[in-house]
Amino acid sequence: MSKRSCAALSVTPKWCIFGPLSNAAMEDDNRDAYKQMPIYRKGREIAELVEAILDLADKDNEHMQSVCGMMYVDAHNLSVKVAGAEAADLYDLRMENAAIIRRSARDLIVQTHGLSMFGYSHPDYFPLLREAVEEYRLLFIEWVASFDQWNYIIDRWGLFNPPGVGPHDIDPDDGPLDGGDGWDTD
Repeated sequence: MSKRSCAALSVTPKWCIFGPLSNAAMEDDNRDAYKQMPIYRKGREIAELVEAILDLADKDNEHMQSVCGMMYVDAHNLSVKVAGAEAADLYDLRMENAAIIRRSARDLIVQTHGLSMFGYSHPDYFPLLREAVEEYRLLFIEWVASFDQWNYIIDRWGLFNPPGVGPHDIDPDDGPLDGGDGWDTD
């Protein structure tokens, strides 16, 4: 358990080895710095825009409301997953969050077609959403390029390893470099 997660608790559980943080330590921690990032702020802006679009949806149309639910989740993923990636700071976890963000952003645009198909009466707002997602995409490219590829743990599923690292590679942190499992069974 990290200092950050223990500090978020109102009491210090027995299993929290770090103990309570002072107010000064919490301020120094700067754990909300991600909220100042342009990509995070743009994600929040998109979530607000999507909520405004969804407020205009027909509440009695079950199919439209289903699409609205998916759009709501996808819109909020744009900021929530940035926060998660910034907290994780490991390349593979950051890339996993980035993949979820990419899918959510793309799905938002596709789901506008679903709203139209089910009779949404205000499609004139969709170009605003497309423009905002395009601005987000450009921020996303810069953000992903800033990831430290060498701050990683091996992704044994093989999806989010840095270039040149494979899922079957030996991780020096796992045990001896001779291919052993790190446990002495003699």
